[in-house]
Amino acid sequence: MNTFLARLNEQRSQKADLIDATLNRAAEENRDITDVEAANVAALAKEIEKLDERIVQVSEIETRKAAAAELARKVDGSKVETREASPARVTREERTYRPDGANSFIRDAFAAQVLGDYDARERIARHQQEERIEKRDVTSANFAGLVVPQFLTDLAAPFARAGRPLADRARRHTLPAQGLTLSISKVTTGSATAVQSEGAAVQETNIDDTKLDITVNTIAGQQNVSRQALERGTGIDSLVMADLVSAYHTKLDDELVDALEGNSNITMVDYNDPTPTVGELYPKILDAVQRIQTAYFAGPNFILMHPRRLAFILAAVDNQNRPLAVPTSNGPTNAIATGSGLAQYGNSGYTIAGLPVITDANCTTTFGGVTTEDVITVGNLQELHLFEAAGTPFMLRFEDVKSAELEVKMVVYGYAAYTSDRYPGAFARINGSGTNTPSF
Repeated sequence: MNTFLARLNEQRSQKADLIDATLNRAAEENRDITDVEAANVAALAKEIEKLDERIVQVSEIETRKAAAAELARKVDGSKVETREASPARVTREERTYRPDGANSFIRDAFAAQVLGDYDARERIARHQQEERIEKRDVTSANFAGLVVPQFLTDLAAPFARAGRPLADRARRHTLPAQGLTLSISKVTTGSATAVQSEGAAVQETNIDDTKLDITVNTIAGQQNVSRQALERGTGIDSLVMADLVSAYHTKLDDELVDALEGNSNITMVDYNDPTPTVGELYPKILDAVQRIQTAYFAGPNFILMHPRRLAFILAAVDNQNRPLAVPTSNGPTNAIATGSGLAQYGNSGYTIAGLPVITDANCTTTFGGVTTEDVITVGNLQELHLFEAAGTPFMLRFEDVKSAELEVKMVVYGYAAYTSDRYPGAFARINGSGTNTPSF
């Protein structure tokens, strides 16, 4: 069978199985299908209808080819054609979409769905297969869940936005395929032991737990692009996609930072002083460390702050005008902070009390009554949990709602959930008037 035809039949079978699974689940639970399930079934049925049309087209082509071959055999049945295949060796196979390639992913996605371009569909299907070979979590090659080529998404982090310094260091998990809420069991009352006297009853304390619910959030952005730009422009797809993906990453990190800094369950360390100094701030950081060790029974492994707060620390000098934070190459003596001074994306290159400092411009600078305070968070990244859907954050859809204006709507979206409430004692927050806008 033609491999393309086989792939179409496989896709049709997968979608039919999804419909059957939905209906069977409802039957087993003795209920009618929900509105969401009905919408999914309708969407899958529509996709099957389109696949059927394509299967018929390809099958007709195959039938005509077979008939032509049979006719040729009958006309000259005495001749038998034999061919010897030369040994072949594949040394390197180029990806369908690459930075220096002639094919444009966005242009092909648009042409395949909107214009019905067969060649574009073939390239998109080949790209999806390449992603499967790369072992990414892709389960469908339809246009509702395209995987954007990595060279486009790699442009996102440094593209004139804060990016995701904290999110890239959080404890990452794969978001379950279904559901809008994650539930985690938290033990609130633990077992107990005690010294037992001979013949006496053994200590018994019933374990108890509570449920921690985590909301699954949708983060999305859209852009209307003219057909002229997509069809005749140069580099427009890379520019638009990088900007959308960059905005997605930054918003996800911003939400994670807000959830951590705004968590009222973590330990609070107040630092109030109208004329703050780095010398006063340092004991507050150590106070946060010991509080985490006391509540979490493990040490912190990071300090999160806004770039302006690290700059405030680096700018501090002693009464001899010597910096209190110095590069390690200078052989520091009794320095408050040390570092290589080689700042990289999200990594300040400095440590305080032995803890690496993560700088993130998404950190809030509007805390406090006068809304000019930033926050310093000390904690353990193992308890900052980030769930991201498989294959995200790069989902691409074209919505043909701007056809009258010759525009195409491009949408990038993804699903994520995050929490620092599994063990809130693993974090401590330092803020107060001592973290007002610093002056230099």
